[in-house]
Amino acid sequence: MTTKPAPATEIIYPETDGMPLPDGYYQDPLFREIVTTVEMHFKDRPDVTVSGNTFVYYRQGDPRRFVAPDCYVALGISKESIQRFNTYRTWEVGQPPDFALEIGSPSTADHDLTDKRDLYARIGIGEYWRFDATGGDFYHEPLVGEYLADGQYHRFPLNHEPNGLIWAYSPALNLNLCWENGRLRFHNPATNEWLLSYQEQHAARQAAQAHAREVEAHAREAEAHARQAEAHATAVEARATAVEAHAREAEAQTTAAQQAQANAEARANQAEAQANAARQAQANAEARARQLEAELRQLRNQSP
Repeated sequence: MTTKPAPATEIIYPETDGMPLPDGYYQDPLFREIVTTVEMHFKDRPDVTVSGNTFVYYRQGDPRRFVAPDCYVALGISKESIQRFNTYRTWEVGQPPDFALEIGSPSTADHDLTDKRDLYARIGIGEYWRFDATGGDFYHEPLVGEYLADGQYHRFPLNHEPNGLIWAYSPALNLNLCWENGRLRFHNPATNEWLLSYQEQHAARQAAQAHAREVEAHAREAEAHARQAEAHATAVEARATAVEAHAREAEAQTTAAQQAQANAEARANQAEAQANAARQAQANAEARARQLEAELRQLRNQSP
């Protein structure tokens, strides 16, 4: 009698260990700012996975072999390949993350500097960064970045600016990581711009919206002033038209009065001429009468 082999037991790779984030009250705001800032930077890159809330399993068949970086980035790995299991499985995606970052805290600092560093090197994580918001209480330095070469981590050159800014360049992210007054900020050397956190982007959007509303209000006010000015100009034009009409009417009346005066003067001149002619005719008649009277006397005197 042949015995059938027992079916292989499915191996479960848990999404969480049920434990809260170590030093969560201290780490949570730093964790959220860092991860969301990097996520937003790569949001248009479907081939880049950014996470800080998933387990990275590095040995197939052994669910005890996992790490949970505070932030990791995998280049050339689609988000869907991680979302499918809600865990990062190196044998499924074919590579470990390219970048891992740890945030210094009281309960994790020693492990981050020793065992976890060695493990990340064995797994093959290309860059390992450590950020200490206190400036060095946990990691003895504010910021350090390392790259993997020949199975060992080597430090990136660290730059110290006069204003207290400490930074180094990450080839994996093509970003400068900068320690600034207890914050980890990211600078894009390609654009010479700082990456904004979610809060900063939200504040910038609100400021832009407020400015847009202010500009719109000014535009409406300017439009109202323009309409008012147009109405005033229309009223002025109407008054000017009325004044011009009155002027033309007055000019016509003046012309008519002048014509009437000219006509009256012409009639007066004509009447005066007629009067002069009448006086002349009367004078002529009187002279003729005197002449006839003289001739009559002469004839009487000549009669016997």
